[in-house]
Amino acid sequence: MAQVTIGKTGIAVEKNGFGALPIQRISKEEAVHLLRKAYDNGMTYFDTARGYSDSEEKVGAAFEGMRDKVILATKTMAGTVEQFWSDLETSLRNLRTDHIDIYQFHNPGKCPKPGDGTGLYEAMEEAKHQGKIRYISITNHRLDVAKEAVESGLYETLQFPFNYLSTEKELELLEMTRKAGMGFICMKGMSGGLINNSAAASAWMNQFPEVIPIWGIQRESELDEFIAHMQQPPRITPELQAVIDADRDQLQGEFCRGCGYCMPCPQGIIINQAARTSLMLRRAPTELSLNEGAKRMMEQITACVECYQCAAKCPYGLDTPKLLKRNYKDYQEVLAGKPLLPHNF
Repeated sequence: MAQVTIGKTGIAVEKNGFGALPIQRISKEEAVHLLRKAYDNGMTYFDTARGYSDSEEKVGAAFEGMRDKVILATKTMAGTVEQFWSDLETSLRNLRTDHIDIYQFHNPGKCPKPGDGTGLYEAMEEAKHQGKIRYISITNHRLDVAKEAVESGLYETLQFPFNYLSTEKELELLEMTRKAGMGFICMKGMSGGLINNSAAASAWMNQFPEVIPIWGIQRESELDEFIAHMQQPPRITPELQAVIDADRDQLQGEFCRGCGYCMPCPQGIIINQAARTSLMLRRAPTELSLNEGAKRMMEQITACVECYQCAAKCPYGLDTPKLLKRNYKDYQEVLAGKPLLPHNF
């Protein structure tokens, strides 16, 4: 198994971390079983967030009484100092701990800094002074905000989307964090489910020894795959490179990552699912994609009034209304029994 030291923090963890967003969709009993099994097989870094419904509570239940054996990271989307302290106290209570190792601003639209008028960074510093958090960190989906955070010298780690669909811009960001001595926590290692070969994803990630991917895990079968990759780290072979090349050919470009920051839609469209339907049908078609609930979701696209509120909030700069219409057209063709031709989104 590979160990990674998280930047200048000095914290050493197993290279593969557990992303706890998906466990909000399963029972507490199932979640605790997965989390403990991950720990028993070597995982020591667990990432959750105040915004992931009951994920924090499940993580807390799993690791109560063994706090010194795991590294816990969580996040706040607070926009005010009052909400910051409320979130922090709730997270501490949920996680059943008196301190959080990595406390992250959760995808802020601007990089919090001392003296910016919000008081948020100052609150982080005070929480650190009180011993309630150990390290001040940030997550983002926007390259400009992420770069500003790195250049500011104010943060110990950065969490950012990173996988084999990433471009030179993301690789440049990684190099910036390396030079700054920041830890690089990788979200979206499987691109929100569009990458479906965990060996290829892991092999590509293993080229970057300082990167800590937090794999989003919901099922025991998924966990078993990553445990196997921890025990015998995959390397890029001609076969896995062929998988990577094919996925890049199909997926790099304008496609929805499913992050959900475009939501909510004034017309009730579930954008972060509807805008990915075409690709999911091409890559992993299931009966669920064509059930009545899915049909109603896709039909809702016709209510789009092109207000462009979603596009304004998209961290990837997508023309979301245009993308929704393209997905709706493809979906209607599938319902009509027509084959979907491969094309780049």
